[in-house]
Amino acid sequence: MTSQTATLTGCTAVQQKIDRLLALTKITLKDIDELSPAERQCLEQTTTQTLAKLKGAERDRFLDKIDLILPAATKSSIWEYNHFMISDAIAILMQHHGIMPTKTAIAEETGLSRQTINKHFAAYKAQPEFIAQIEQFKFMAPKILANVFKYASSGDMRAARLYFEMVGVIHKTQTTVMHEQNNYIQINNTIVSQENVKLLTAAQLKQIENIISPIATKKYPHPRKN
Repeated sequence: MTSQTATLTGCTAVQQKIDRLLALTKITLKDIDELSPAERQCLEQTTTQTLAKLKGAERDRFLDKIDLILPAATKSSIWEYNHFMISDAIAILMQHHGIMPTKTAIAEETGLSRQTINKHFAAYKAQPEFIAQIEQFKFMAPKILANVFKYASSGDMRAARLYFEMVGVIHKTQTTVMHEQNNYIQINNTIVSQENVKLLTAAQLKQIENIISPIATKKYPHPRKN
């Protein structure tokens, strides 16, 4: 037997072992405990190639099958891939349609399942990779501030105002929005509100009108007729 034939025979034997592993419903660390370094490398290559071909629910099932043997770095890479695909799909679909896309539309655009997209939206803020991305943006803040200062120094008043706001020299004007207005009058210790007035009967309203009308006439007399 030549060395080339022996190599091919060895590769075939390794692949057969890998195929038997992938036929399992769930692969555990115990299942791969006795694999040689070459066999582990073959398993990693095979799972990577398989994962790249799968979409939707089939991809979810395969990831669930190999979840227990995936290194933390690989899981992190999968999350980053999903995050990039979802973010990119939202940007593209919003540009084309002008509205926030549905999860079904995102799933069709990315090839990810709705379940994966739902999980990603529900838990992305607590994901270490997302927190790391936010820290990267914060890390770049001084560079952006330097660019704002550059334009402000050139006479751009908007950039100057933005710069002063960013460094805390001036503060944005706070706008208070009144959502509701409650009108009422207080007589000694009694408060009469609009809601109270609505509950009065016609006779009670007439009685109040008879009391107030003479007072209002004295304070605001009717104009004299010529």
